Amino acid sequence: MGFFVMISCVMTVIAVFCIVSMWKIFTKANKPGWPAIIPFYNVIVLLEVVGRPAWWLALLIVPGVNLVCGIIVMIDLAKSFGKTVGYGLGLAILSIIFWPMLAFGSAQYQGPAAAQN
Repeated sequence: MGFFVMISCVMTVIAVFCIVSMWKIFTKANKPGWPAIIPFYNVIVLLEVVGRPAWWLALLIVPGVNLVCGIIVMIDLAKSFGKTVGYGLGLAILSIIFWPMLAFGSAQYQGPAAAQN
């Protein structure tokens, strides 16, 4: 019983940390932060930040397709903040490390990267 309580506490702390990071990224991108706490709507706002259409949410629900589209969105997010493709892969693969680095680092929002292509 104690082990599961400990795991639950750790997972809650990680979830809050991820929400705070997303909130900060949204505010850096001149969007309100509160959508970070609303499931599905936070993805729509993220798609706006990177310049992808909202219908990409449907692609992110399809198994298999979501992996490819998710990586594309993370690369677009990195480019939207002036970072490299490698940083975007880091956002996709090591989210717990790269999202806070983007949120609390000095990177400035440069506009939606997907809209510039």
